[in-house]
Amino acid sequence: SSSPLHHSVHTPLRPPFPMKLLAATLLLFLLSSTPSLAAESKLQIGVLKRPESCPRKVAKGDGVAVQYEGKLLDGTTFDSSYKRNQAFRFKVGAGSVIKGWDQGLLGMCVGEVRKLTIPSHLAYGDRGSPPTIPPGATLKFKIELEEIDGFKLEL
Repeated sequence: SSSPLHHSVHTPLRPPFPMKLLAATLLLFLLSSTPSLAAESKLQIGVLKRPESCPRKVAKGDGVAVQYEGKLLDGTTFDSSYKRNQAFRFKVGAGSVIKGWDQGLLGMCVGEVRKLTIPSHLAYGDRGSPPTIPPGATLKFKIELEEIDGFKLEL
């Protein structure tokens, strides 16, 4: 004798194929119609000035000296090494700066100027850095590489 329970084991109920197609189409539509979500979650790197020659590029573990200006998306400057007239020194990839810097300086040449747009999760996250950087802030930096482990551009 065949019980309903036993019967359903052999022929499991599945949603009809068009339902899957509809779900996939809807998902693609949602993803394609919200490009800002994808763009805002990635580090964006723009080159503002590229030197004529680049005998040495930044690699993980390099000590670097940079001049920088940091701004919020509304244009408010929250930090600037230019105002202090002193380069900021740190080791790339050591976790001593925000992740967006550790990633955004890789491959950079001495004399190069980059514009980094750093999403919150690669900056200060949901905590922010009170009082100057609000929680969840995307940050923009203009960074000029002056030196890599003692290697400077001879002017």
